[in-house]
Amino acid sequence: MSESTSFPPATIEEFLRFCEGEWMSLRSRFVLGSDADAGEGDEWHSSERGELVVRYLEGSPGGLSVGPKDQAARDLLFEADGSFRVGEHQGSWILWPDGSLELVSEQNGAELRERIWFNKPNLRLRSTIEQPSDGLPGRASFSSEIRRVSKPAASSPATA
Repeated sequence: MSESTSFPPATIEEFLRFCEGEWMSLRSRFVLGSDADAGEGDEWHSSERGELVVRYLEGSPGGLSVGPKDQAARDLLFEADGSFRVGEHQGSWILWPDGSLELVSEQNGAELRERIWFNKPNLRLRSTIEQPSDGLPGRASFSSEIRRVSKPAASSPATA
């Protein structure tokens, strides 16, 4: 995160640069609609903790390399025209006036809509909703992510 970046980020490039860092993540997933009733217990939801590494990729406006710590990352490449690409998947993005970024794509016959926003400079929130083409509720998730911040090097005590 650059010291010169405004908060909340006002441009897509600032937003992407602001995402860079190592994040501790807590994600809650929910299965909605008829699939939620298939189990006999708490199968309709789950929570998982993890560590996420995000790197800014230079470009106009740029991109993000995103992945769990110690695993292969995937690249999200953003275009100034409001489109983005992840591997063979494409979608559109919009940076809303409130500083949140919305990504919309279609995968496996379902619309995937993700919103990412910062509550504080080191607290990022994400919500994802999958809407199948049949119109029934699909899956949803909510993540809260806290950026790891390096502690300043401890100075040695002064000797008298």
